[in-house]
Amino acid sequence: MIRIRRLMIAFIPGLFLLAACSPSDPTKSTLISSSGGIANATATPGTMQPSSDSLHMMQPISGENVQNATETKGGQLLDFRMADDIKVFELTAKPIIWPITADVSVTAWTYNGTVPGPMIRVTEGDTVRIVLKNELPEPTTIHWHGIAVPNAMDGIPDVTQKPIQPGETFIYEFVAKPAGTYMYHSHFEGDFQVSAGLYAPFIIDPKEPVTPQPDVDITLMFSEMLFENGKTFAAMPMAGMEPNYFTINGKAFPDTEMINVKKGQLVRLRLAGIGQFVHPIHIHGVPFKIVATDGHPVPEAAQLTKDTVLVSPGERYDIEFIATETGQWMLHCHILHHTTNDNVEPGGLMLMINVTD
Repeated sequence: MIRIRRLMIAFIPGLFLLAACSPSDPTKSTLISSSGGIANATATPGTMQPSSDSLHMMQPISGENVQNATETKGGQLLDFRMADDIKVFELTAKPIIWPITADVSVTAWTYNGTVPGPMIRVTEGDTVRIVLKNELPEPTTIHWHGIAVPNAMDGIPDVTQKPIQPGETFIYEFVAKPAGTYMYHSHFEGDFQVSAGLYAPFIIDPKEPVTPQPDVDITLMFSEMLFENGKTFAAMPMAGMEPNYFTINGKAFPDTEMINVKKGQLVRLRLAGIGQFVHPIHIHGVPFKIVATDGHPVPEAAQLTKDTVLVSPGERYDIEFIATETGQWMLHCHILHHTTNDNVEPGGLMLMINVTD
């Protein structure tokens, strides 16, 4: 296979630098200060001078004494304990070696050692307390994407809270509302940390169950990674950092999960775009209705019937359908490059819905 190396041009006062580079050797296209330090500054929009942030973003995802994952499936329900009337959940942010296929394992930053992190599922009106311990090599925070939390719990570093330093613990507490499909993710250098794996589903069930209830209720989170020369990078929509692996719940096809359904069952799929790329998600064999968007129910009269829905970064769509035909039916992204693993098809954002009698 022929690889074309990209040329990166940096304009620095008194210096013109032209270098061929790849993500596996980003220092060839950037300048490092004599002290070697990396500041936590925000790059000025439009600047042509490479910043310490851009240098950091192009570095491999790393960590000290990174262990292999002990779990193989992400997004599983997180247990809690009760403290008076409060549901208490415990999270640890830490690096891990995570298998995205049987043959490819990446370095990921995780909640509790899985990608996605564990699902928090509660009932509308519950008071929840989430205790986060930071075992990452840099600061972090959590943002509760779409949930109506108090401002002090919103997770914006140096605005609503101080960044949680390595070794520190921070407690988030709020009333879970409104009901709907949400997610939680890092909001510290999010383009790096979220891409590295710091994301997870958060479901708030309504106090009064909506009828009819689905027989199958599955959350699917779409993301991507860049794995090259044995190193993992945070994939981004920028030259030289585009992903070569696309994942559903932390796995790339053929290692994505099989959704098993009985003929005649009502299926709800909660689609969540947590990465930085858009994905037109298409289902073979059956149309579906969009019953909720970004956690908000769609009135029945306004529900669209479709077979493809564009899921953009940050969006959530709840879709429902009745499994009417037996067989294995494909769900996949219709940007067909997103159904490859390192440019080889089939892979990436594909899974099978297995309908049996």
